Amino acid sequence: MPGKRDSAALVWCPFPDRETARAIAGHLLDEGLIACANIIGEVESVFLWQGERDSAAEAAVLFKTTAARLDPLIARLGTLHPYDTPAIIGWRCDAAHPATLAWLALTGPKT
Repeated sequence: MPGKRDSAALVWCPFPDRETARAIAGHLLDEGLIACANIIGEVESVFLWQGERDSAAEAAVLFKTTAARLDPLIARLGTLHPYDTPAIIGWRCDAAHPATLAWLALTGPKT
């Protein structure tokens, strides 16, 4: 059974539009921080911002990575994201198929 550092991890993050999501996913792929970005498409976000209720159409993305790259991914995503306060939520997965874990492990940073 894999340990905490070699397990899978996911990050959920909405973007203002599909093009921005795709561009940032490309940077993260090139930097070896993710193995895959599922750009889910338009979602409606309903939220409180600066004390007011608001809503917006956004592009939702689920990033796939390893637990070892989770913290660096979250940090880098925070620097690339166009929002002042991006909603970046990551978690370590307690189960994944062995082939998925092997694939994630092969997609690390380029040296």
